This record gives sequence, C-alpha cells and structure tokens, in this order.
Amino acid sequence: MMMTEAPSPRRGRGRGRRPAAEVRTEVLATAGRLLMEEGIRAVTFERIAREAGASKTTLYKWWPSPGALAAEAFFAESEPALEFPETGDLHADLITQLTSFVGLLTHGGAGKPISELIGAAQTDHDVAEAWSRTYALPRRELARVRLRKAQRSGELDSDADLDIIVDQLWGACYHRLLVLRVPLADLDIERLVTSALRGAGRPG
Repeated sequence: MMMTEAPSPRRGRGRGRRPAAEVRTEVLATAGRLLMEEGIRAVTFERIAREAGASKTTLYKWWPSPGALAAEAFFAESEPALEFPETGDLHADLITQLTSFVGLLTHGGAGKPISELIGAAQTDHDVAEAWSRTYALPRRELARVRLRKAQRSGELDSDADLDIIVDQLWGACYHRLLVLRVPLADLDIERLVTSALRGAGRPG
C-alpha cells in the first residue's frame, strides 16, 4: 500500500492570515540564516518570500531593498551572541563581549557576511542606512550604556571619552577584518581592553 505524502506545514500557512509581527520575525530569521550560510547574494526578495511564506509585496513594503533586509537580519541573527554582560567588572565584561564578537566573526561564520554588508554599504544608500540604523548605531549605544554605568560606579573616569573607547576596542577588530585582513584569532583581547581602559583613565 502506497503512503501519501504528509502535507507541508509551510504550504498550509496560506489558509490563514498570519499576524504581521510573526511574518516579520520569520522573514528576518530566514534572511539571517541565508546571509550567514550563503552570503548576501542569497538574500533576494524572491527567495525570502518563498522560504518564509511571505509575499514579495510585503517585503517591498517593509524594506527598500534586499540589502536593507540583510542588514537588519544580521542584527537579529547576531543579537543573542553579542549581549553585553554586566557583572560589575568593566574590564571582564569588555573582554567577554569582545571575545564573543571575535568568536562570531571567526567561528560563528559572520566574518564574510559582515564584510559583504559593509562593502555594499559603501555604494548602496539603502544598505548604508539600514546598516547604520539597525546594527552599527544600536550596537555602539549598547557599549556606551555599559561604559556610562562604569562611570557612575567609579570604574571609569567621568570625563573619559566613551566614543574613543568604543573606536579603540571594536575598531581594532574591524581594522583587522577589513583592512589588514589578518586572523582575528591573533588579537590579544585582554591586552587591548587593558590598554584602552588605561588610556581612558581608571580611577585609582
């Protein structure tokens, strides 16, 4: 007796209208997965619509281009791995976060996608705007929030330039990844953090 194929759960979705938030979440997850596994060229509205069970009209409504979608999806994909710890020890927390960031770029497969997104942002206004708004600026602000708390607790001088500290720490990673193109695994993260905080002025 021949067995009939079980109906695909994805094909069954067309029977009912899903909430917009659910569709958006799945679209971002699908785009993030394709970006990490295959690179930015794999993130097309046609493919995302097909695999996420969404309409292309919806995608065009929410994002001006596939590149802009890819930029936002990268934040959603990387956010769990890049949460900023708050243990009360600024030095240790910065080492933990930078170690997670470098690990995501090297072992987590994000090195190529992030390089492609930054490259595309140089010539594509939509990608540049989305990259800045949905990833670069929010991640920078998370670092500043942690540094401000360190100032309030006395771990960091009140007049320390927080933007310069951020540039020194994460800028060193991007410089190695995009300019020098040398292994990030060779970066001495503990020494980098120690040097940056010493230069910023740690009370006592």
